[in-house]
Amino acid sequence: MSLIKSWVETANTPDTDFPLNNLPYGAFLSEEGEAHCGVAIGDMILDVTALEEAGILQIEDEDEVFFFGDWTDFMALGPKVWAAFRTEVTALLADGNEDAEGLVPFMVPQVGTQMLMPFAVSEYTDFYASKHHATNVGTMFRGPENALPPNWLSMPIGYNGRASSVVVSGTPVRRPWGQLKGPNDDLPRFAPCARFDLELEMGAIVGQPSDGPVTVQKADEMIFGYVLLNDWSARDIQAWEYQPLGPFQSKATATTISPWIVPKAALEPFRTTTPDRERPLLDYLKEPAPMLYDIELEVGLAPEGKAETVISRTNYAAMYYSSAQQLAHHTTSGCPMRVGDLLGSGTISGPEKHQRGALLELSWGGKEPVTLDTGETRTFLEDGDTLTLRGAAKGDGFRVGFGECTGQVLPALDDPFGGAK
Repeated sequence: MSLIKSWVETANTPDTDFPLNNLPYGAFLSEEGEAHCGVAIGDMILDVTALEEAGILQIEDEDEVFFFGDWTDFMALGPKVWAAFRTEVTALLADGNEDAEGLVPFMVPQVGTQMLMPFAVSEYTDFYASKHHATNVGTMFRGPENALPPNWLSMPIGYNGRASSVVVSGTPVRRPWGQLKGPNDDLPRFAPCARFDLELEMGAIVGQPSDGPVTVQKADEMIFGYVLLNDWSARDIQAWEYQPLGPFQSKATATTISPWIVPKAALEPFRTTTPDRERPLLDYLKEPAPMLYDIELEVGLAPEGKAETVISRTNYAAMYYSSAQQLAHHTTSGCPMRVGDLLGSGTISGPEKHQRGALLELSWGGKEPVTLDTGETRTFLEDGDTLTLRGAAKGDGFRVGFGECTGQVLPALDDPFGGAK
């Protein structure tokens, strides 16, 4: 597939994340101080809410779909409406549209515009679905012979997270406090996290509800689109709390997503298969077609006031389980899925050291510091560090990207309980 030309000239350059092939969905603060829905095109945003108000862009038999300034109501309308809307917006922005001049007042520059949460997160589930990541972490803590738990090759492992702590890119993240236990301590102490980390992930957004188990094919049809996702992790809090039930407060500080939802339709040309199975999957998890995507990913780390170093480069295609498999597995118990559910892929790591998606792996548990271009080293994140996730699927002369997913680490509060004992 090649570049589709737009009358928005900046959408036709090979280095933009937002050509006409993409058309991702976001929310932004208008000049009037209201939340508006928008579609990214080049370096601009097409104001969808304003177009709806003007009667130029309307969903058939629906009123004020974009009135509240996020994409939740639109998602609920289903795949046929999603496809029709995409076709209409493509026609509006395509090169040769004779009415292009009339759309100029509805274009907003991306630079200087505040982005908002693009949808209301109903629930958040995080998975552990990269074999390379799971093997690395298991080797560190249990040795190479027991790196993967017995169930890992049979199902996507996950846990229910906190929807309330999902934030949009650009939101600062404060270092958390929690119970910490040193290697020789009998009892824990309450202190700021000393091993704060990132996790490079993709997030799948559920656009249709379910009531009962669904197939992998149906699960794929339910997915509205994808975002970049950084699941901030307090490794020392996690080490003390995770047995016997798993992560709790260590994963509840924040989960940052990119401001743009790349629709599944934009990623269709980049589908690829999951890796060969080391153990046959049960029938309900078998994929009827390629369900992963070839999306190049990277993580940049910038100390406060200093230049960024790219510390990881990997690819979403390295995952062992696809989002469709994760969603299908999620429904097996009869668990209803809702519009706006967010599924984190789990840390995305490849087979090489530079492809590891977390500092826990890159520094091998803190034993092998990562050297930045500034000459500084990191085992885990320091106050003032800014993390930036980027990703794009690359075609012939164009890329389908997600924009940046950023967050800066703020110092822990001096006294989170205000002196209370």
